[in-house]
Amino acid sequence: MKRSTAGNSNKWGMYDREQESTGFRKRFKERPPPELRGKAIGLWYAARNKARRYGNSTERDKEMRAKRQASLDRQILGTIQLSETKKQKILQYLDETASTSTEIDNFYNDLKGLEFEHNFLNHINGNIYDKLKRYTQELRDNDEQLDTLYYDEFVKKKNDPNYTEMLKFRHNLPAMKMKTKIVDLINQNQVVVISGETGCGKTTQVAQFILDDWVEKKRGSLCKVICTQPRRISAISVAERVASERAESLGQSVGYQIRLEKHLPRQKASILFCTTGILLKYMESDPTLQQVSHLVLDEIHERDVISDFLITVLRDVIKYRKDLKVILMSATINSEAFSKYYGNAPHLNIPGFTYPVKEYFLEDVLQMTKFSFQKSAKKIFRKDQDFEKSRTEYIEPYIRQLKAENKYGMFVINELLKPQSESLNMHLIYSLLEHICLKDKDDGAILVFVPGFSDIQDLCKMARNSGKFPPHSFIIIPIHSQLSSIDQRQIFNPAPKGKRKIIISTNIAETSITIDDVTTVINCGFIKYKTLDLEMGCESLKPHLVSQANANQRRGRAGRVKPGVCYHLLIRARYEILDKFMQPEVLRERLEDVVLQLKLLQLGEAESFLANLMDPPDKKSVHMSVTLLHRLGALDTNENLTPLGYHMSRLPVGAQPAKMLILGSLFSCLDPILSVAASLGFKDAFQLSMDSTSADHAKLELADGCKSDHLLMHFAVRGYEESTNGYAFCRKYYLSENTLSLIKSMRQQFADMLCDMNFIENHSPRAASHNRNSQNLSLVKAIICAGLYPNIFIIKKHYLLRSVMHEPMKFHPKSILSKETHFESKLGVYHTRLMTQGIQVHDATLVHSWPLAFFGDDFHEGIDNHHHFVVISKKIRFKCSKSTANVVKLMRERLNEILNFMVTHPGPINWDQNTSDNKILSAIIELITSQDMDHLDLSDFDDSN
Repeated sequence: MKRSTAGNSNKWGMYDREQESTGFRKRFKERPPPELRGKAIGLWYAARNKARRYGNSTERDKEMRAKRQASLDRQILGTIQLSETKKQKILQYLDETASTSTEIDNFYNDLKGLEFEHNFLNHINGNIYDKLKRYTQELRDNDEQLDTLYYDEFVKKKNDPNYTEMLKFRHNLPAMKMKTKIVDLINQNQVVVISGETGCGKTTQVAQFILDDWVEKKRGSLCKVICTQPRRISAISVAERVASERAESLGQSVGYQIRLEKHLPRQKASILFCTTGILLKYMESDPTLQQVSHLVLDEIHERDVISDFLITVLRDVIKYRKDLKVILMSATINSEAFSKYYGNAPHLNIPGFTYPVKEYFLEDVLQMTKFSFQKSAKKIFRKDQDFEKSRTEYIEPYIRQLKAENKYGMFVINELLKPQSESLNMHLIYSLLEHICLKDKDDGAILVFVPGFSDIQDLCKMARNSGKFPPHSFIIIPIHSQLSSIDQRQIFNPAPKGKRKIIISTNIAETSITIDDVTTVINCGFIKYKTLDLEMGCESLKPHLVSQANANQRRGRAGRVKPGVCYHLLIRARYEILDKFMQPEVLRERLEDVVLQLKLLQLGEAESFLANLMDPPDKKSVHMSVTLLHRLGALDTNENLTPLGYHMSRLPVGAQPAKMLILGSLFSCLDPILSVAASLGFKDAFQLSMDSTSADHAKLELADGCKSDHLLMHFAVRGYEESTNGYAFCRKYYLSENTLSLIKSMRQQFADMLCDMNFIENHSPRAASHNRNSQNLSLVKAIICAGLYPNIFIIKKHYLLRSVMHEPMKFHPKSILSKETHFESKLGVYHTRLMTQGIQVHDATLVHSWPLAFFGDDFHEGIDNHHHFVVISKKIRFKCSKSTANVVKLMRERLNEILNFMVTHPGPINWDQNTSDNKILSAIIELITSQDMDHLDLSDFDDSN
């Protein structure tokens, strides 16, 4: 049958020869720009073909994706059902009392008369700038009696043999030689930037210079120095060191305060070392820091989020506190940027001292080892357009220059031209290590930097299996933040005579620890850190090229005790175009905790304030964080703190664990929730092991089939606390005793704070009064779900996952759910997911439909093909009859009213009272429990519960 080609024939897919010919001629005429040469031309054609291929199918692909997503959105992921008896009983409970809900516009007015009113209303009315404007400078009178006492004490100390001995050591520090210049600069300026390399003495000496100067001038009673440190361990160790140098014990003129511990100095003529977070806590109640004379912010070059946040706030504070001195201390790198940010504040550099370090680059290493790259070399990062451009513009011309200079043989030139030469190659590192140990007669330790634990494992395995590193001649020590501290201690011990120490480490050995006997460093050229993918709303943990600052720190490790050698496994031209320093944390991490903190400090709208940072984050990142806080109930639609958000912001933990803590206290299941909240966002208590199979078996044994990484942490903490031999318990289950001890301390701190906030009636984490329901693990999982919402995953076939937005995911091998073969529910929640090899969920808890029905947002009903359902979070459908959906809707409303009342009237629930609220809460608990136990059709509730 002949079809007509007239009219709309093309819509049936008929071949149009004339159109095709025209299109062919048009494409044939396309030419790359004339300025392109060599590989750049090939890249141009590749980009054009990709654009053409995707461009022709864009609309069709969009349509197909939309259909697939619509199909996934219609998928039923669970069932919500109630027997008629249950429905009637619940409706009876709901009718027993009138609703206590109020219109949202009048909600805050109803807080009048509450004990909690004053603090909360202060935080939703006004802002920090109003408080700063009200601050009037009062010239404080010095206490002459105290001034004389401190002066006499200082003079007397000069005759103390311990003090004079320490003074001799201090005089060898470069900072001591610049004491007068440092003190004069601080006295003459409100803001000063002081830079210096590791070992120059700035951290231990500058605060002492300030205190001694004021004491000697008999003004000590007006001097209070706060010196911030980015890490807890630094605050303690520096305080102990400074106290020792002053021939004192902690608690006299020197002290420290960190989140879980404090040893405070005297109120006046003192130095307090603390973390940046502690300083922000001080500013909540006293934004002008009225009792502080000098504020020293140390290690600001690390550019962590809190430090960036703090220096931005202080820029406004010093406008009103003209007498407050701010000293910014950093490594030499980037110190000019801080000076400029503070209006070109004067900058002083203290020279450091290290021994000279000879540097070699990839071309030198290839010439030494004769190593040849194979196509199977491990590629650890995607070479994007910027990378390819830099290779075309800088690397390849440099290689041609090397060829022209005839400095290296053609073998080296050909290897450098291979794309694999710019990827991480563990075989190259091993080859270099073998070369060094065979050719180099130096017995100093060798420090090898690699990006991650799997790389440490690979290199250790190569060395062990080669037979060229026998135990009688070499000690190979892996170093990672999650490896046992007992195993790591041996890195500080000198190698026995006749042996050579080889340390294989991540970037933890750059600054966190110092190994004095290292003389040789191998810098692989990569570092692993988190970045935030704004399109996917997901953090990535991937290797990146190191910055010049990282490379300099690594090189410096080789020059501590004598001249050393550093091998950079990067082409010299690549090394010279590295970024000067790492991207600031605020540009690559989520900002929920920062937004909560700025709300508590009353710093106004999140986007406006964060735009004033040295490196403002992307607006998308800010919006993402504000949206999450709104969904968690921490912020209202006007971006004000809600009562729940106010409580959450006062807890020293992330937003999601904070909500979990409050709900855990309200539902009387606090003990397990304390362990879960303390472990989230903290160091993993489970240690990595070279024997991963045994470690996995130990985890599963401890988990006891709970199908929750979060409950696993509760079992670990409980087991440790109840064990008669904590050390043996930790060894059996591959746990860090030090980490568990810190989690135990954090549990106590959280309990103390919740008691102070009146959510529980005593300070004991395991007290019966707030643990009535702690044995109900179904309820505990529901509270975990409420805290971690909206981080939901959906289990597909073959144990693959997807997010609510249909992104493919999988369990990380460290999750116990990655070892499971049967799931009673298709749903779960997580705290952390990272983009590594695809999106991986690091921690997970399997949950059922009832917890999401009660604690999820955007609840609504719908009908599809005559089937009634309810929807949570816009994408999650549960099969549900219309009458049951109505009861669930009423229960959700009543639950929100009860929780709002409890949050605004903090106080323990008396579960023994037979009130309608208690009946509703008990009904909710029973529904959650019965579903988790697969008893969906239990008939009636037990009123005694």
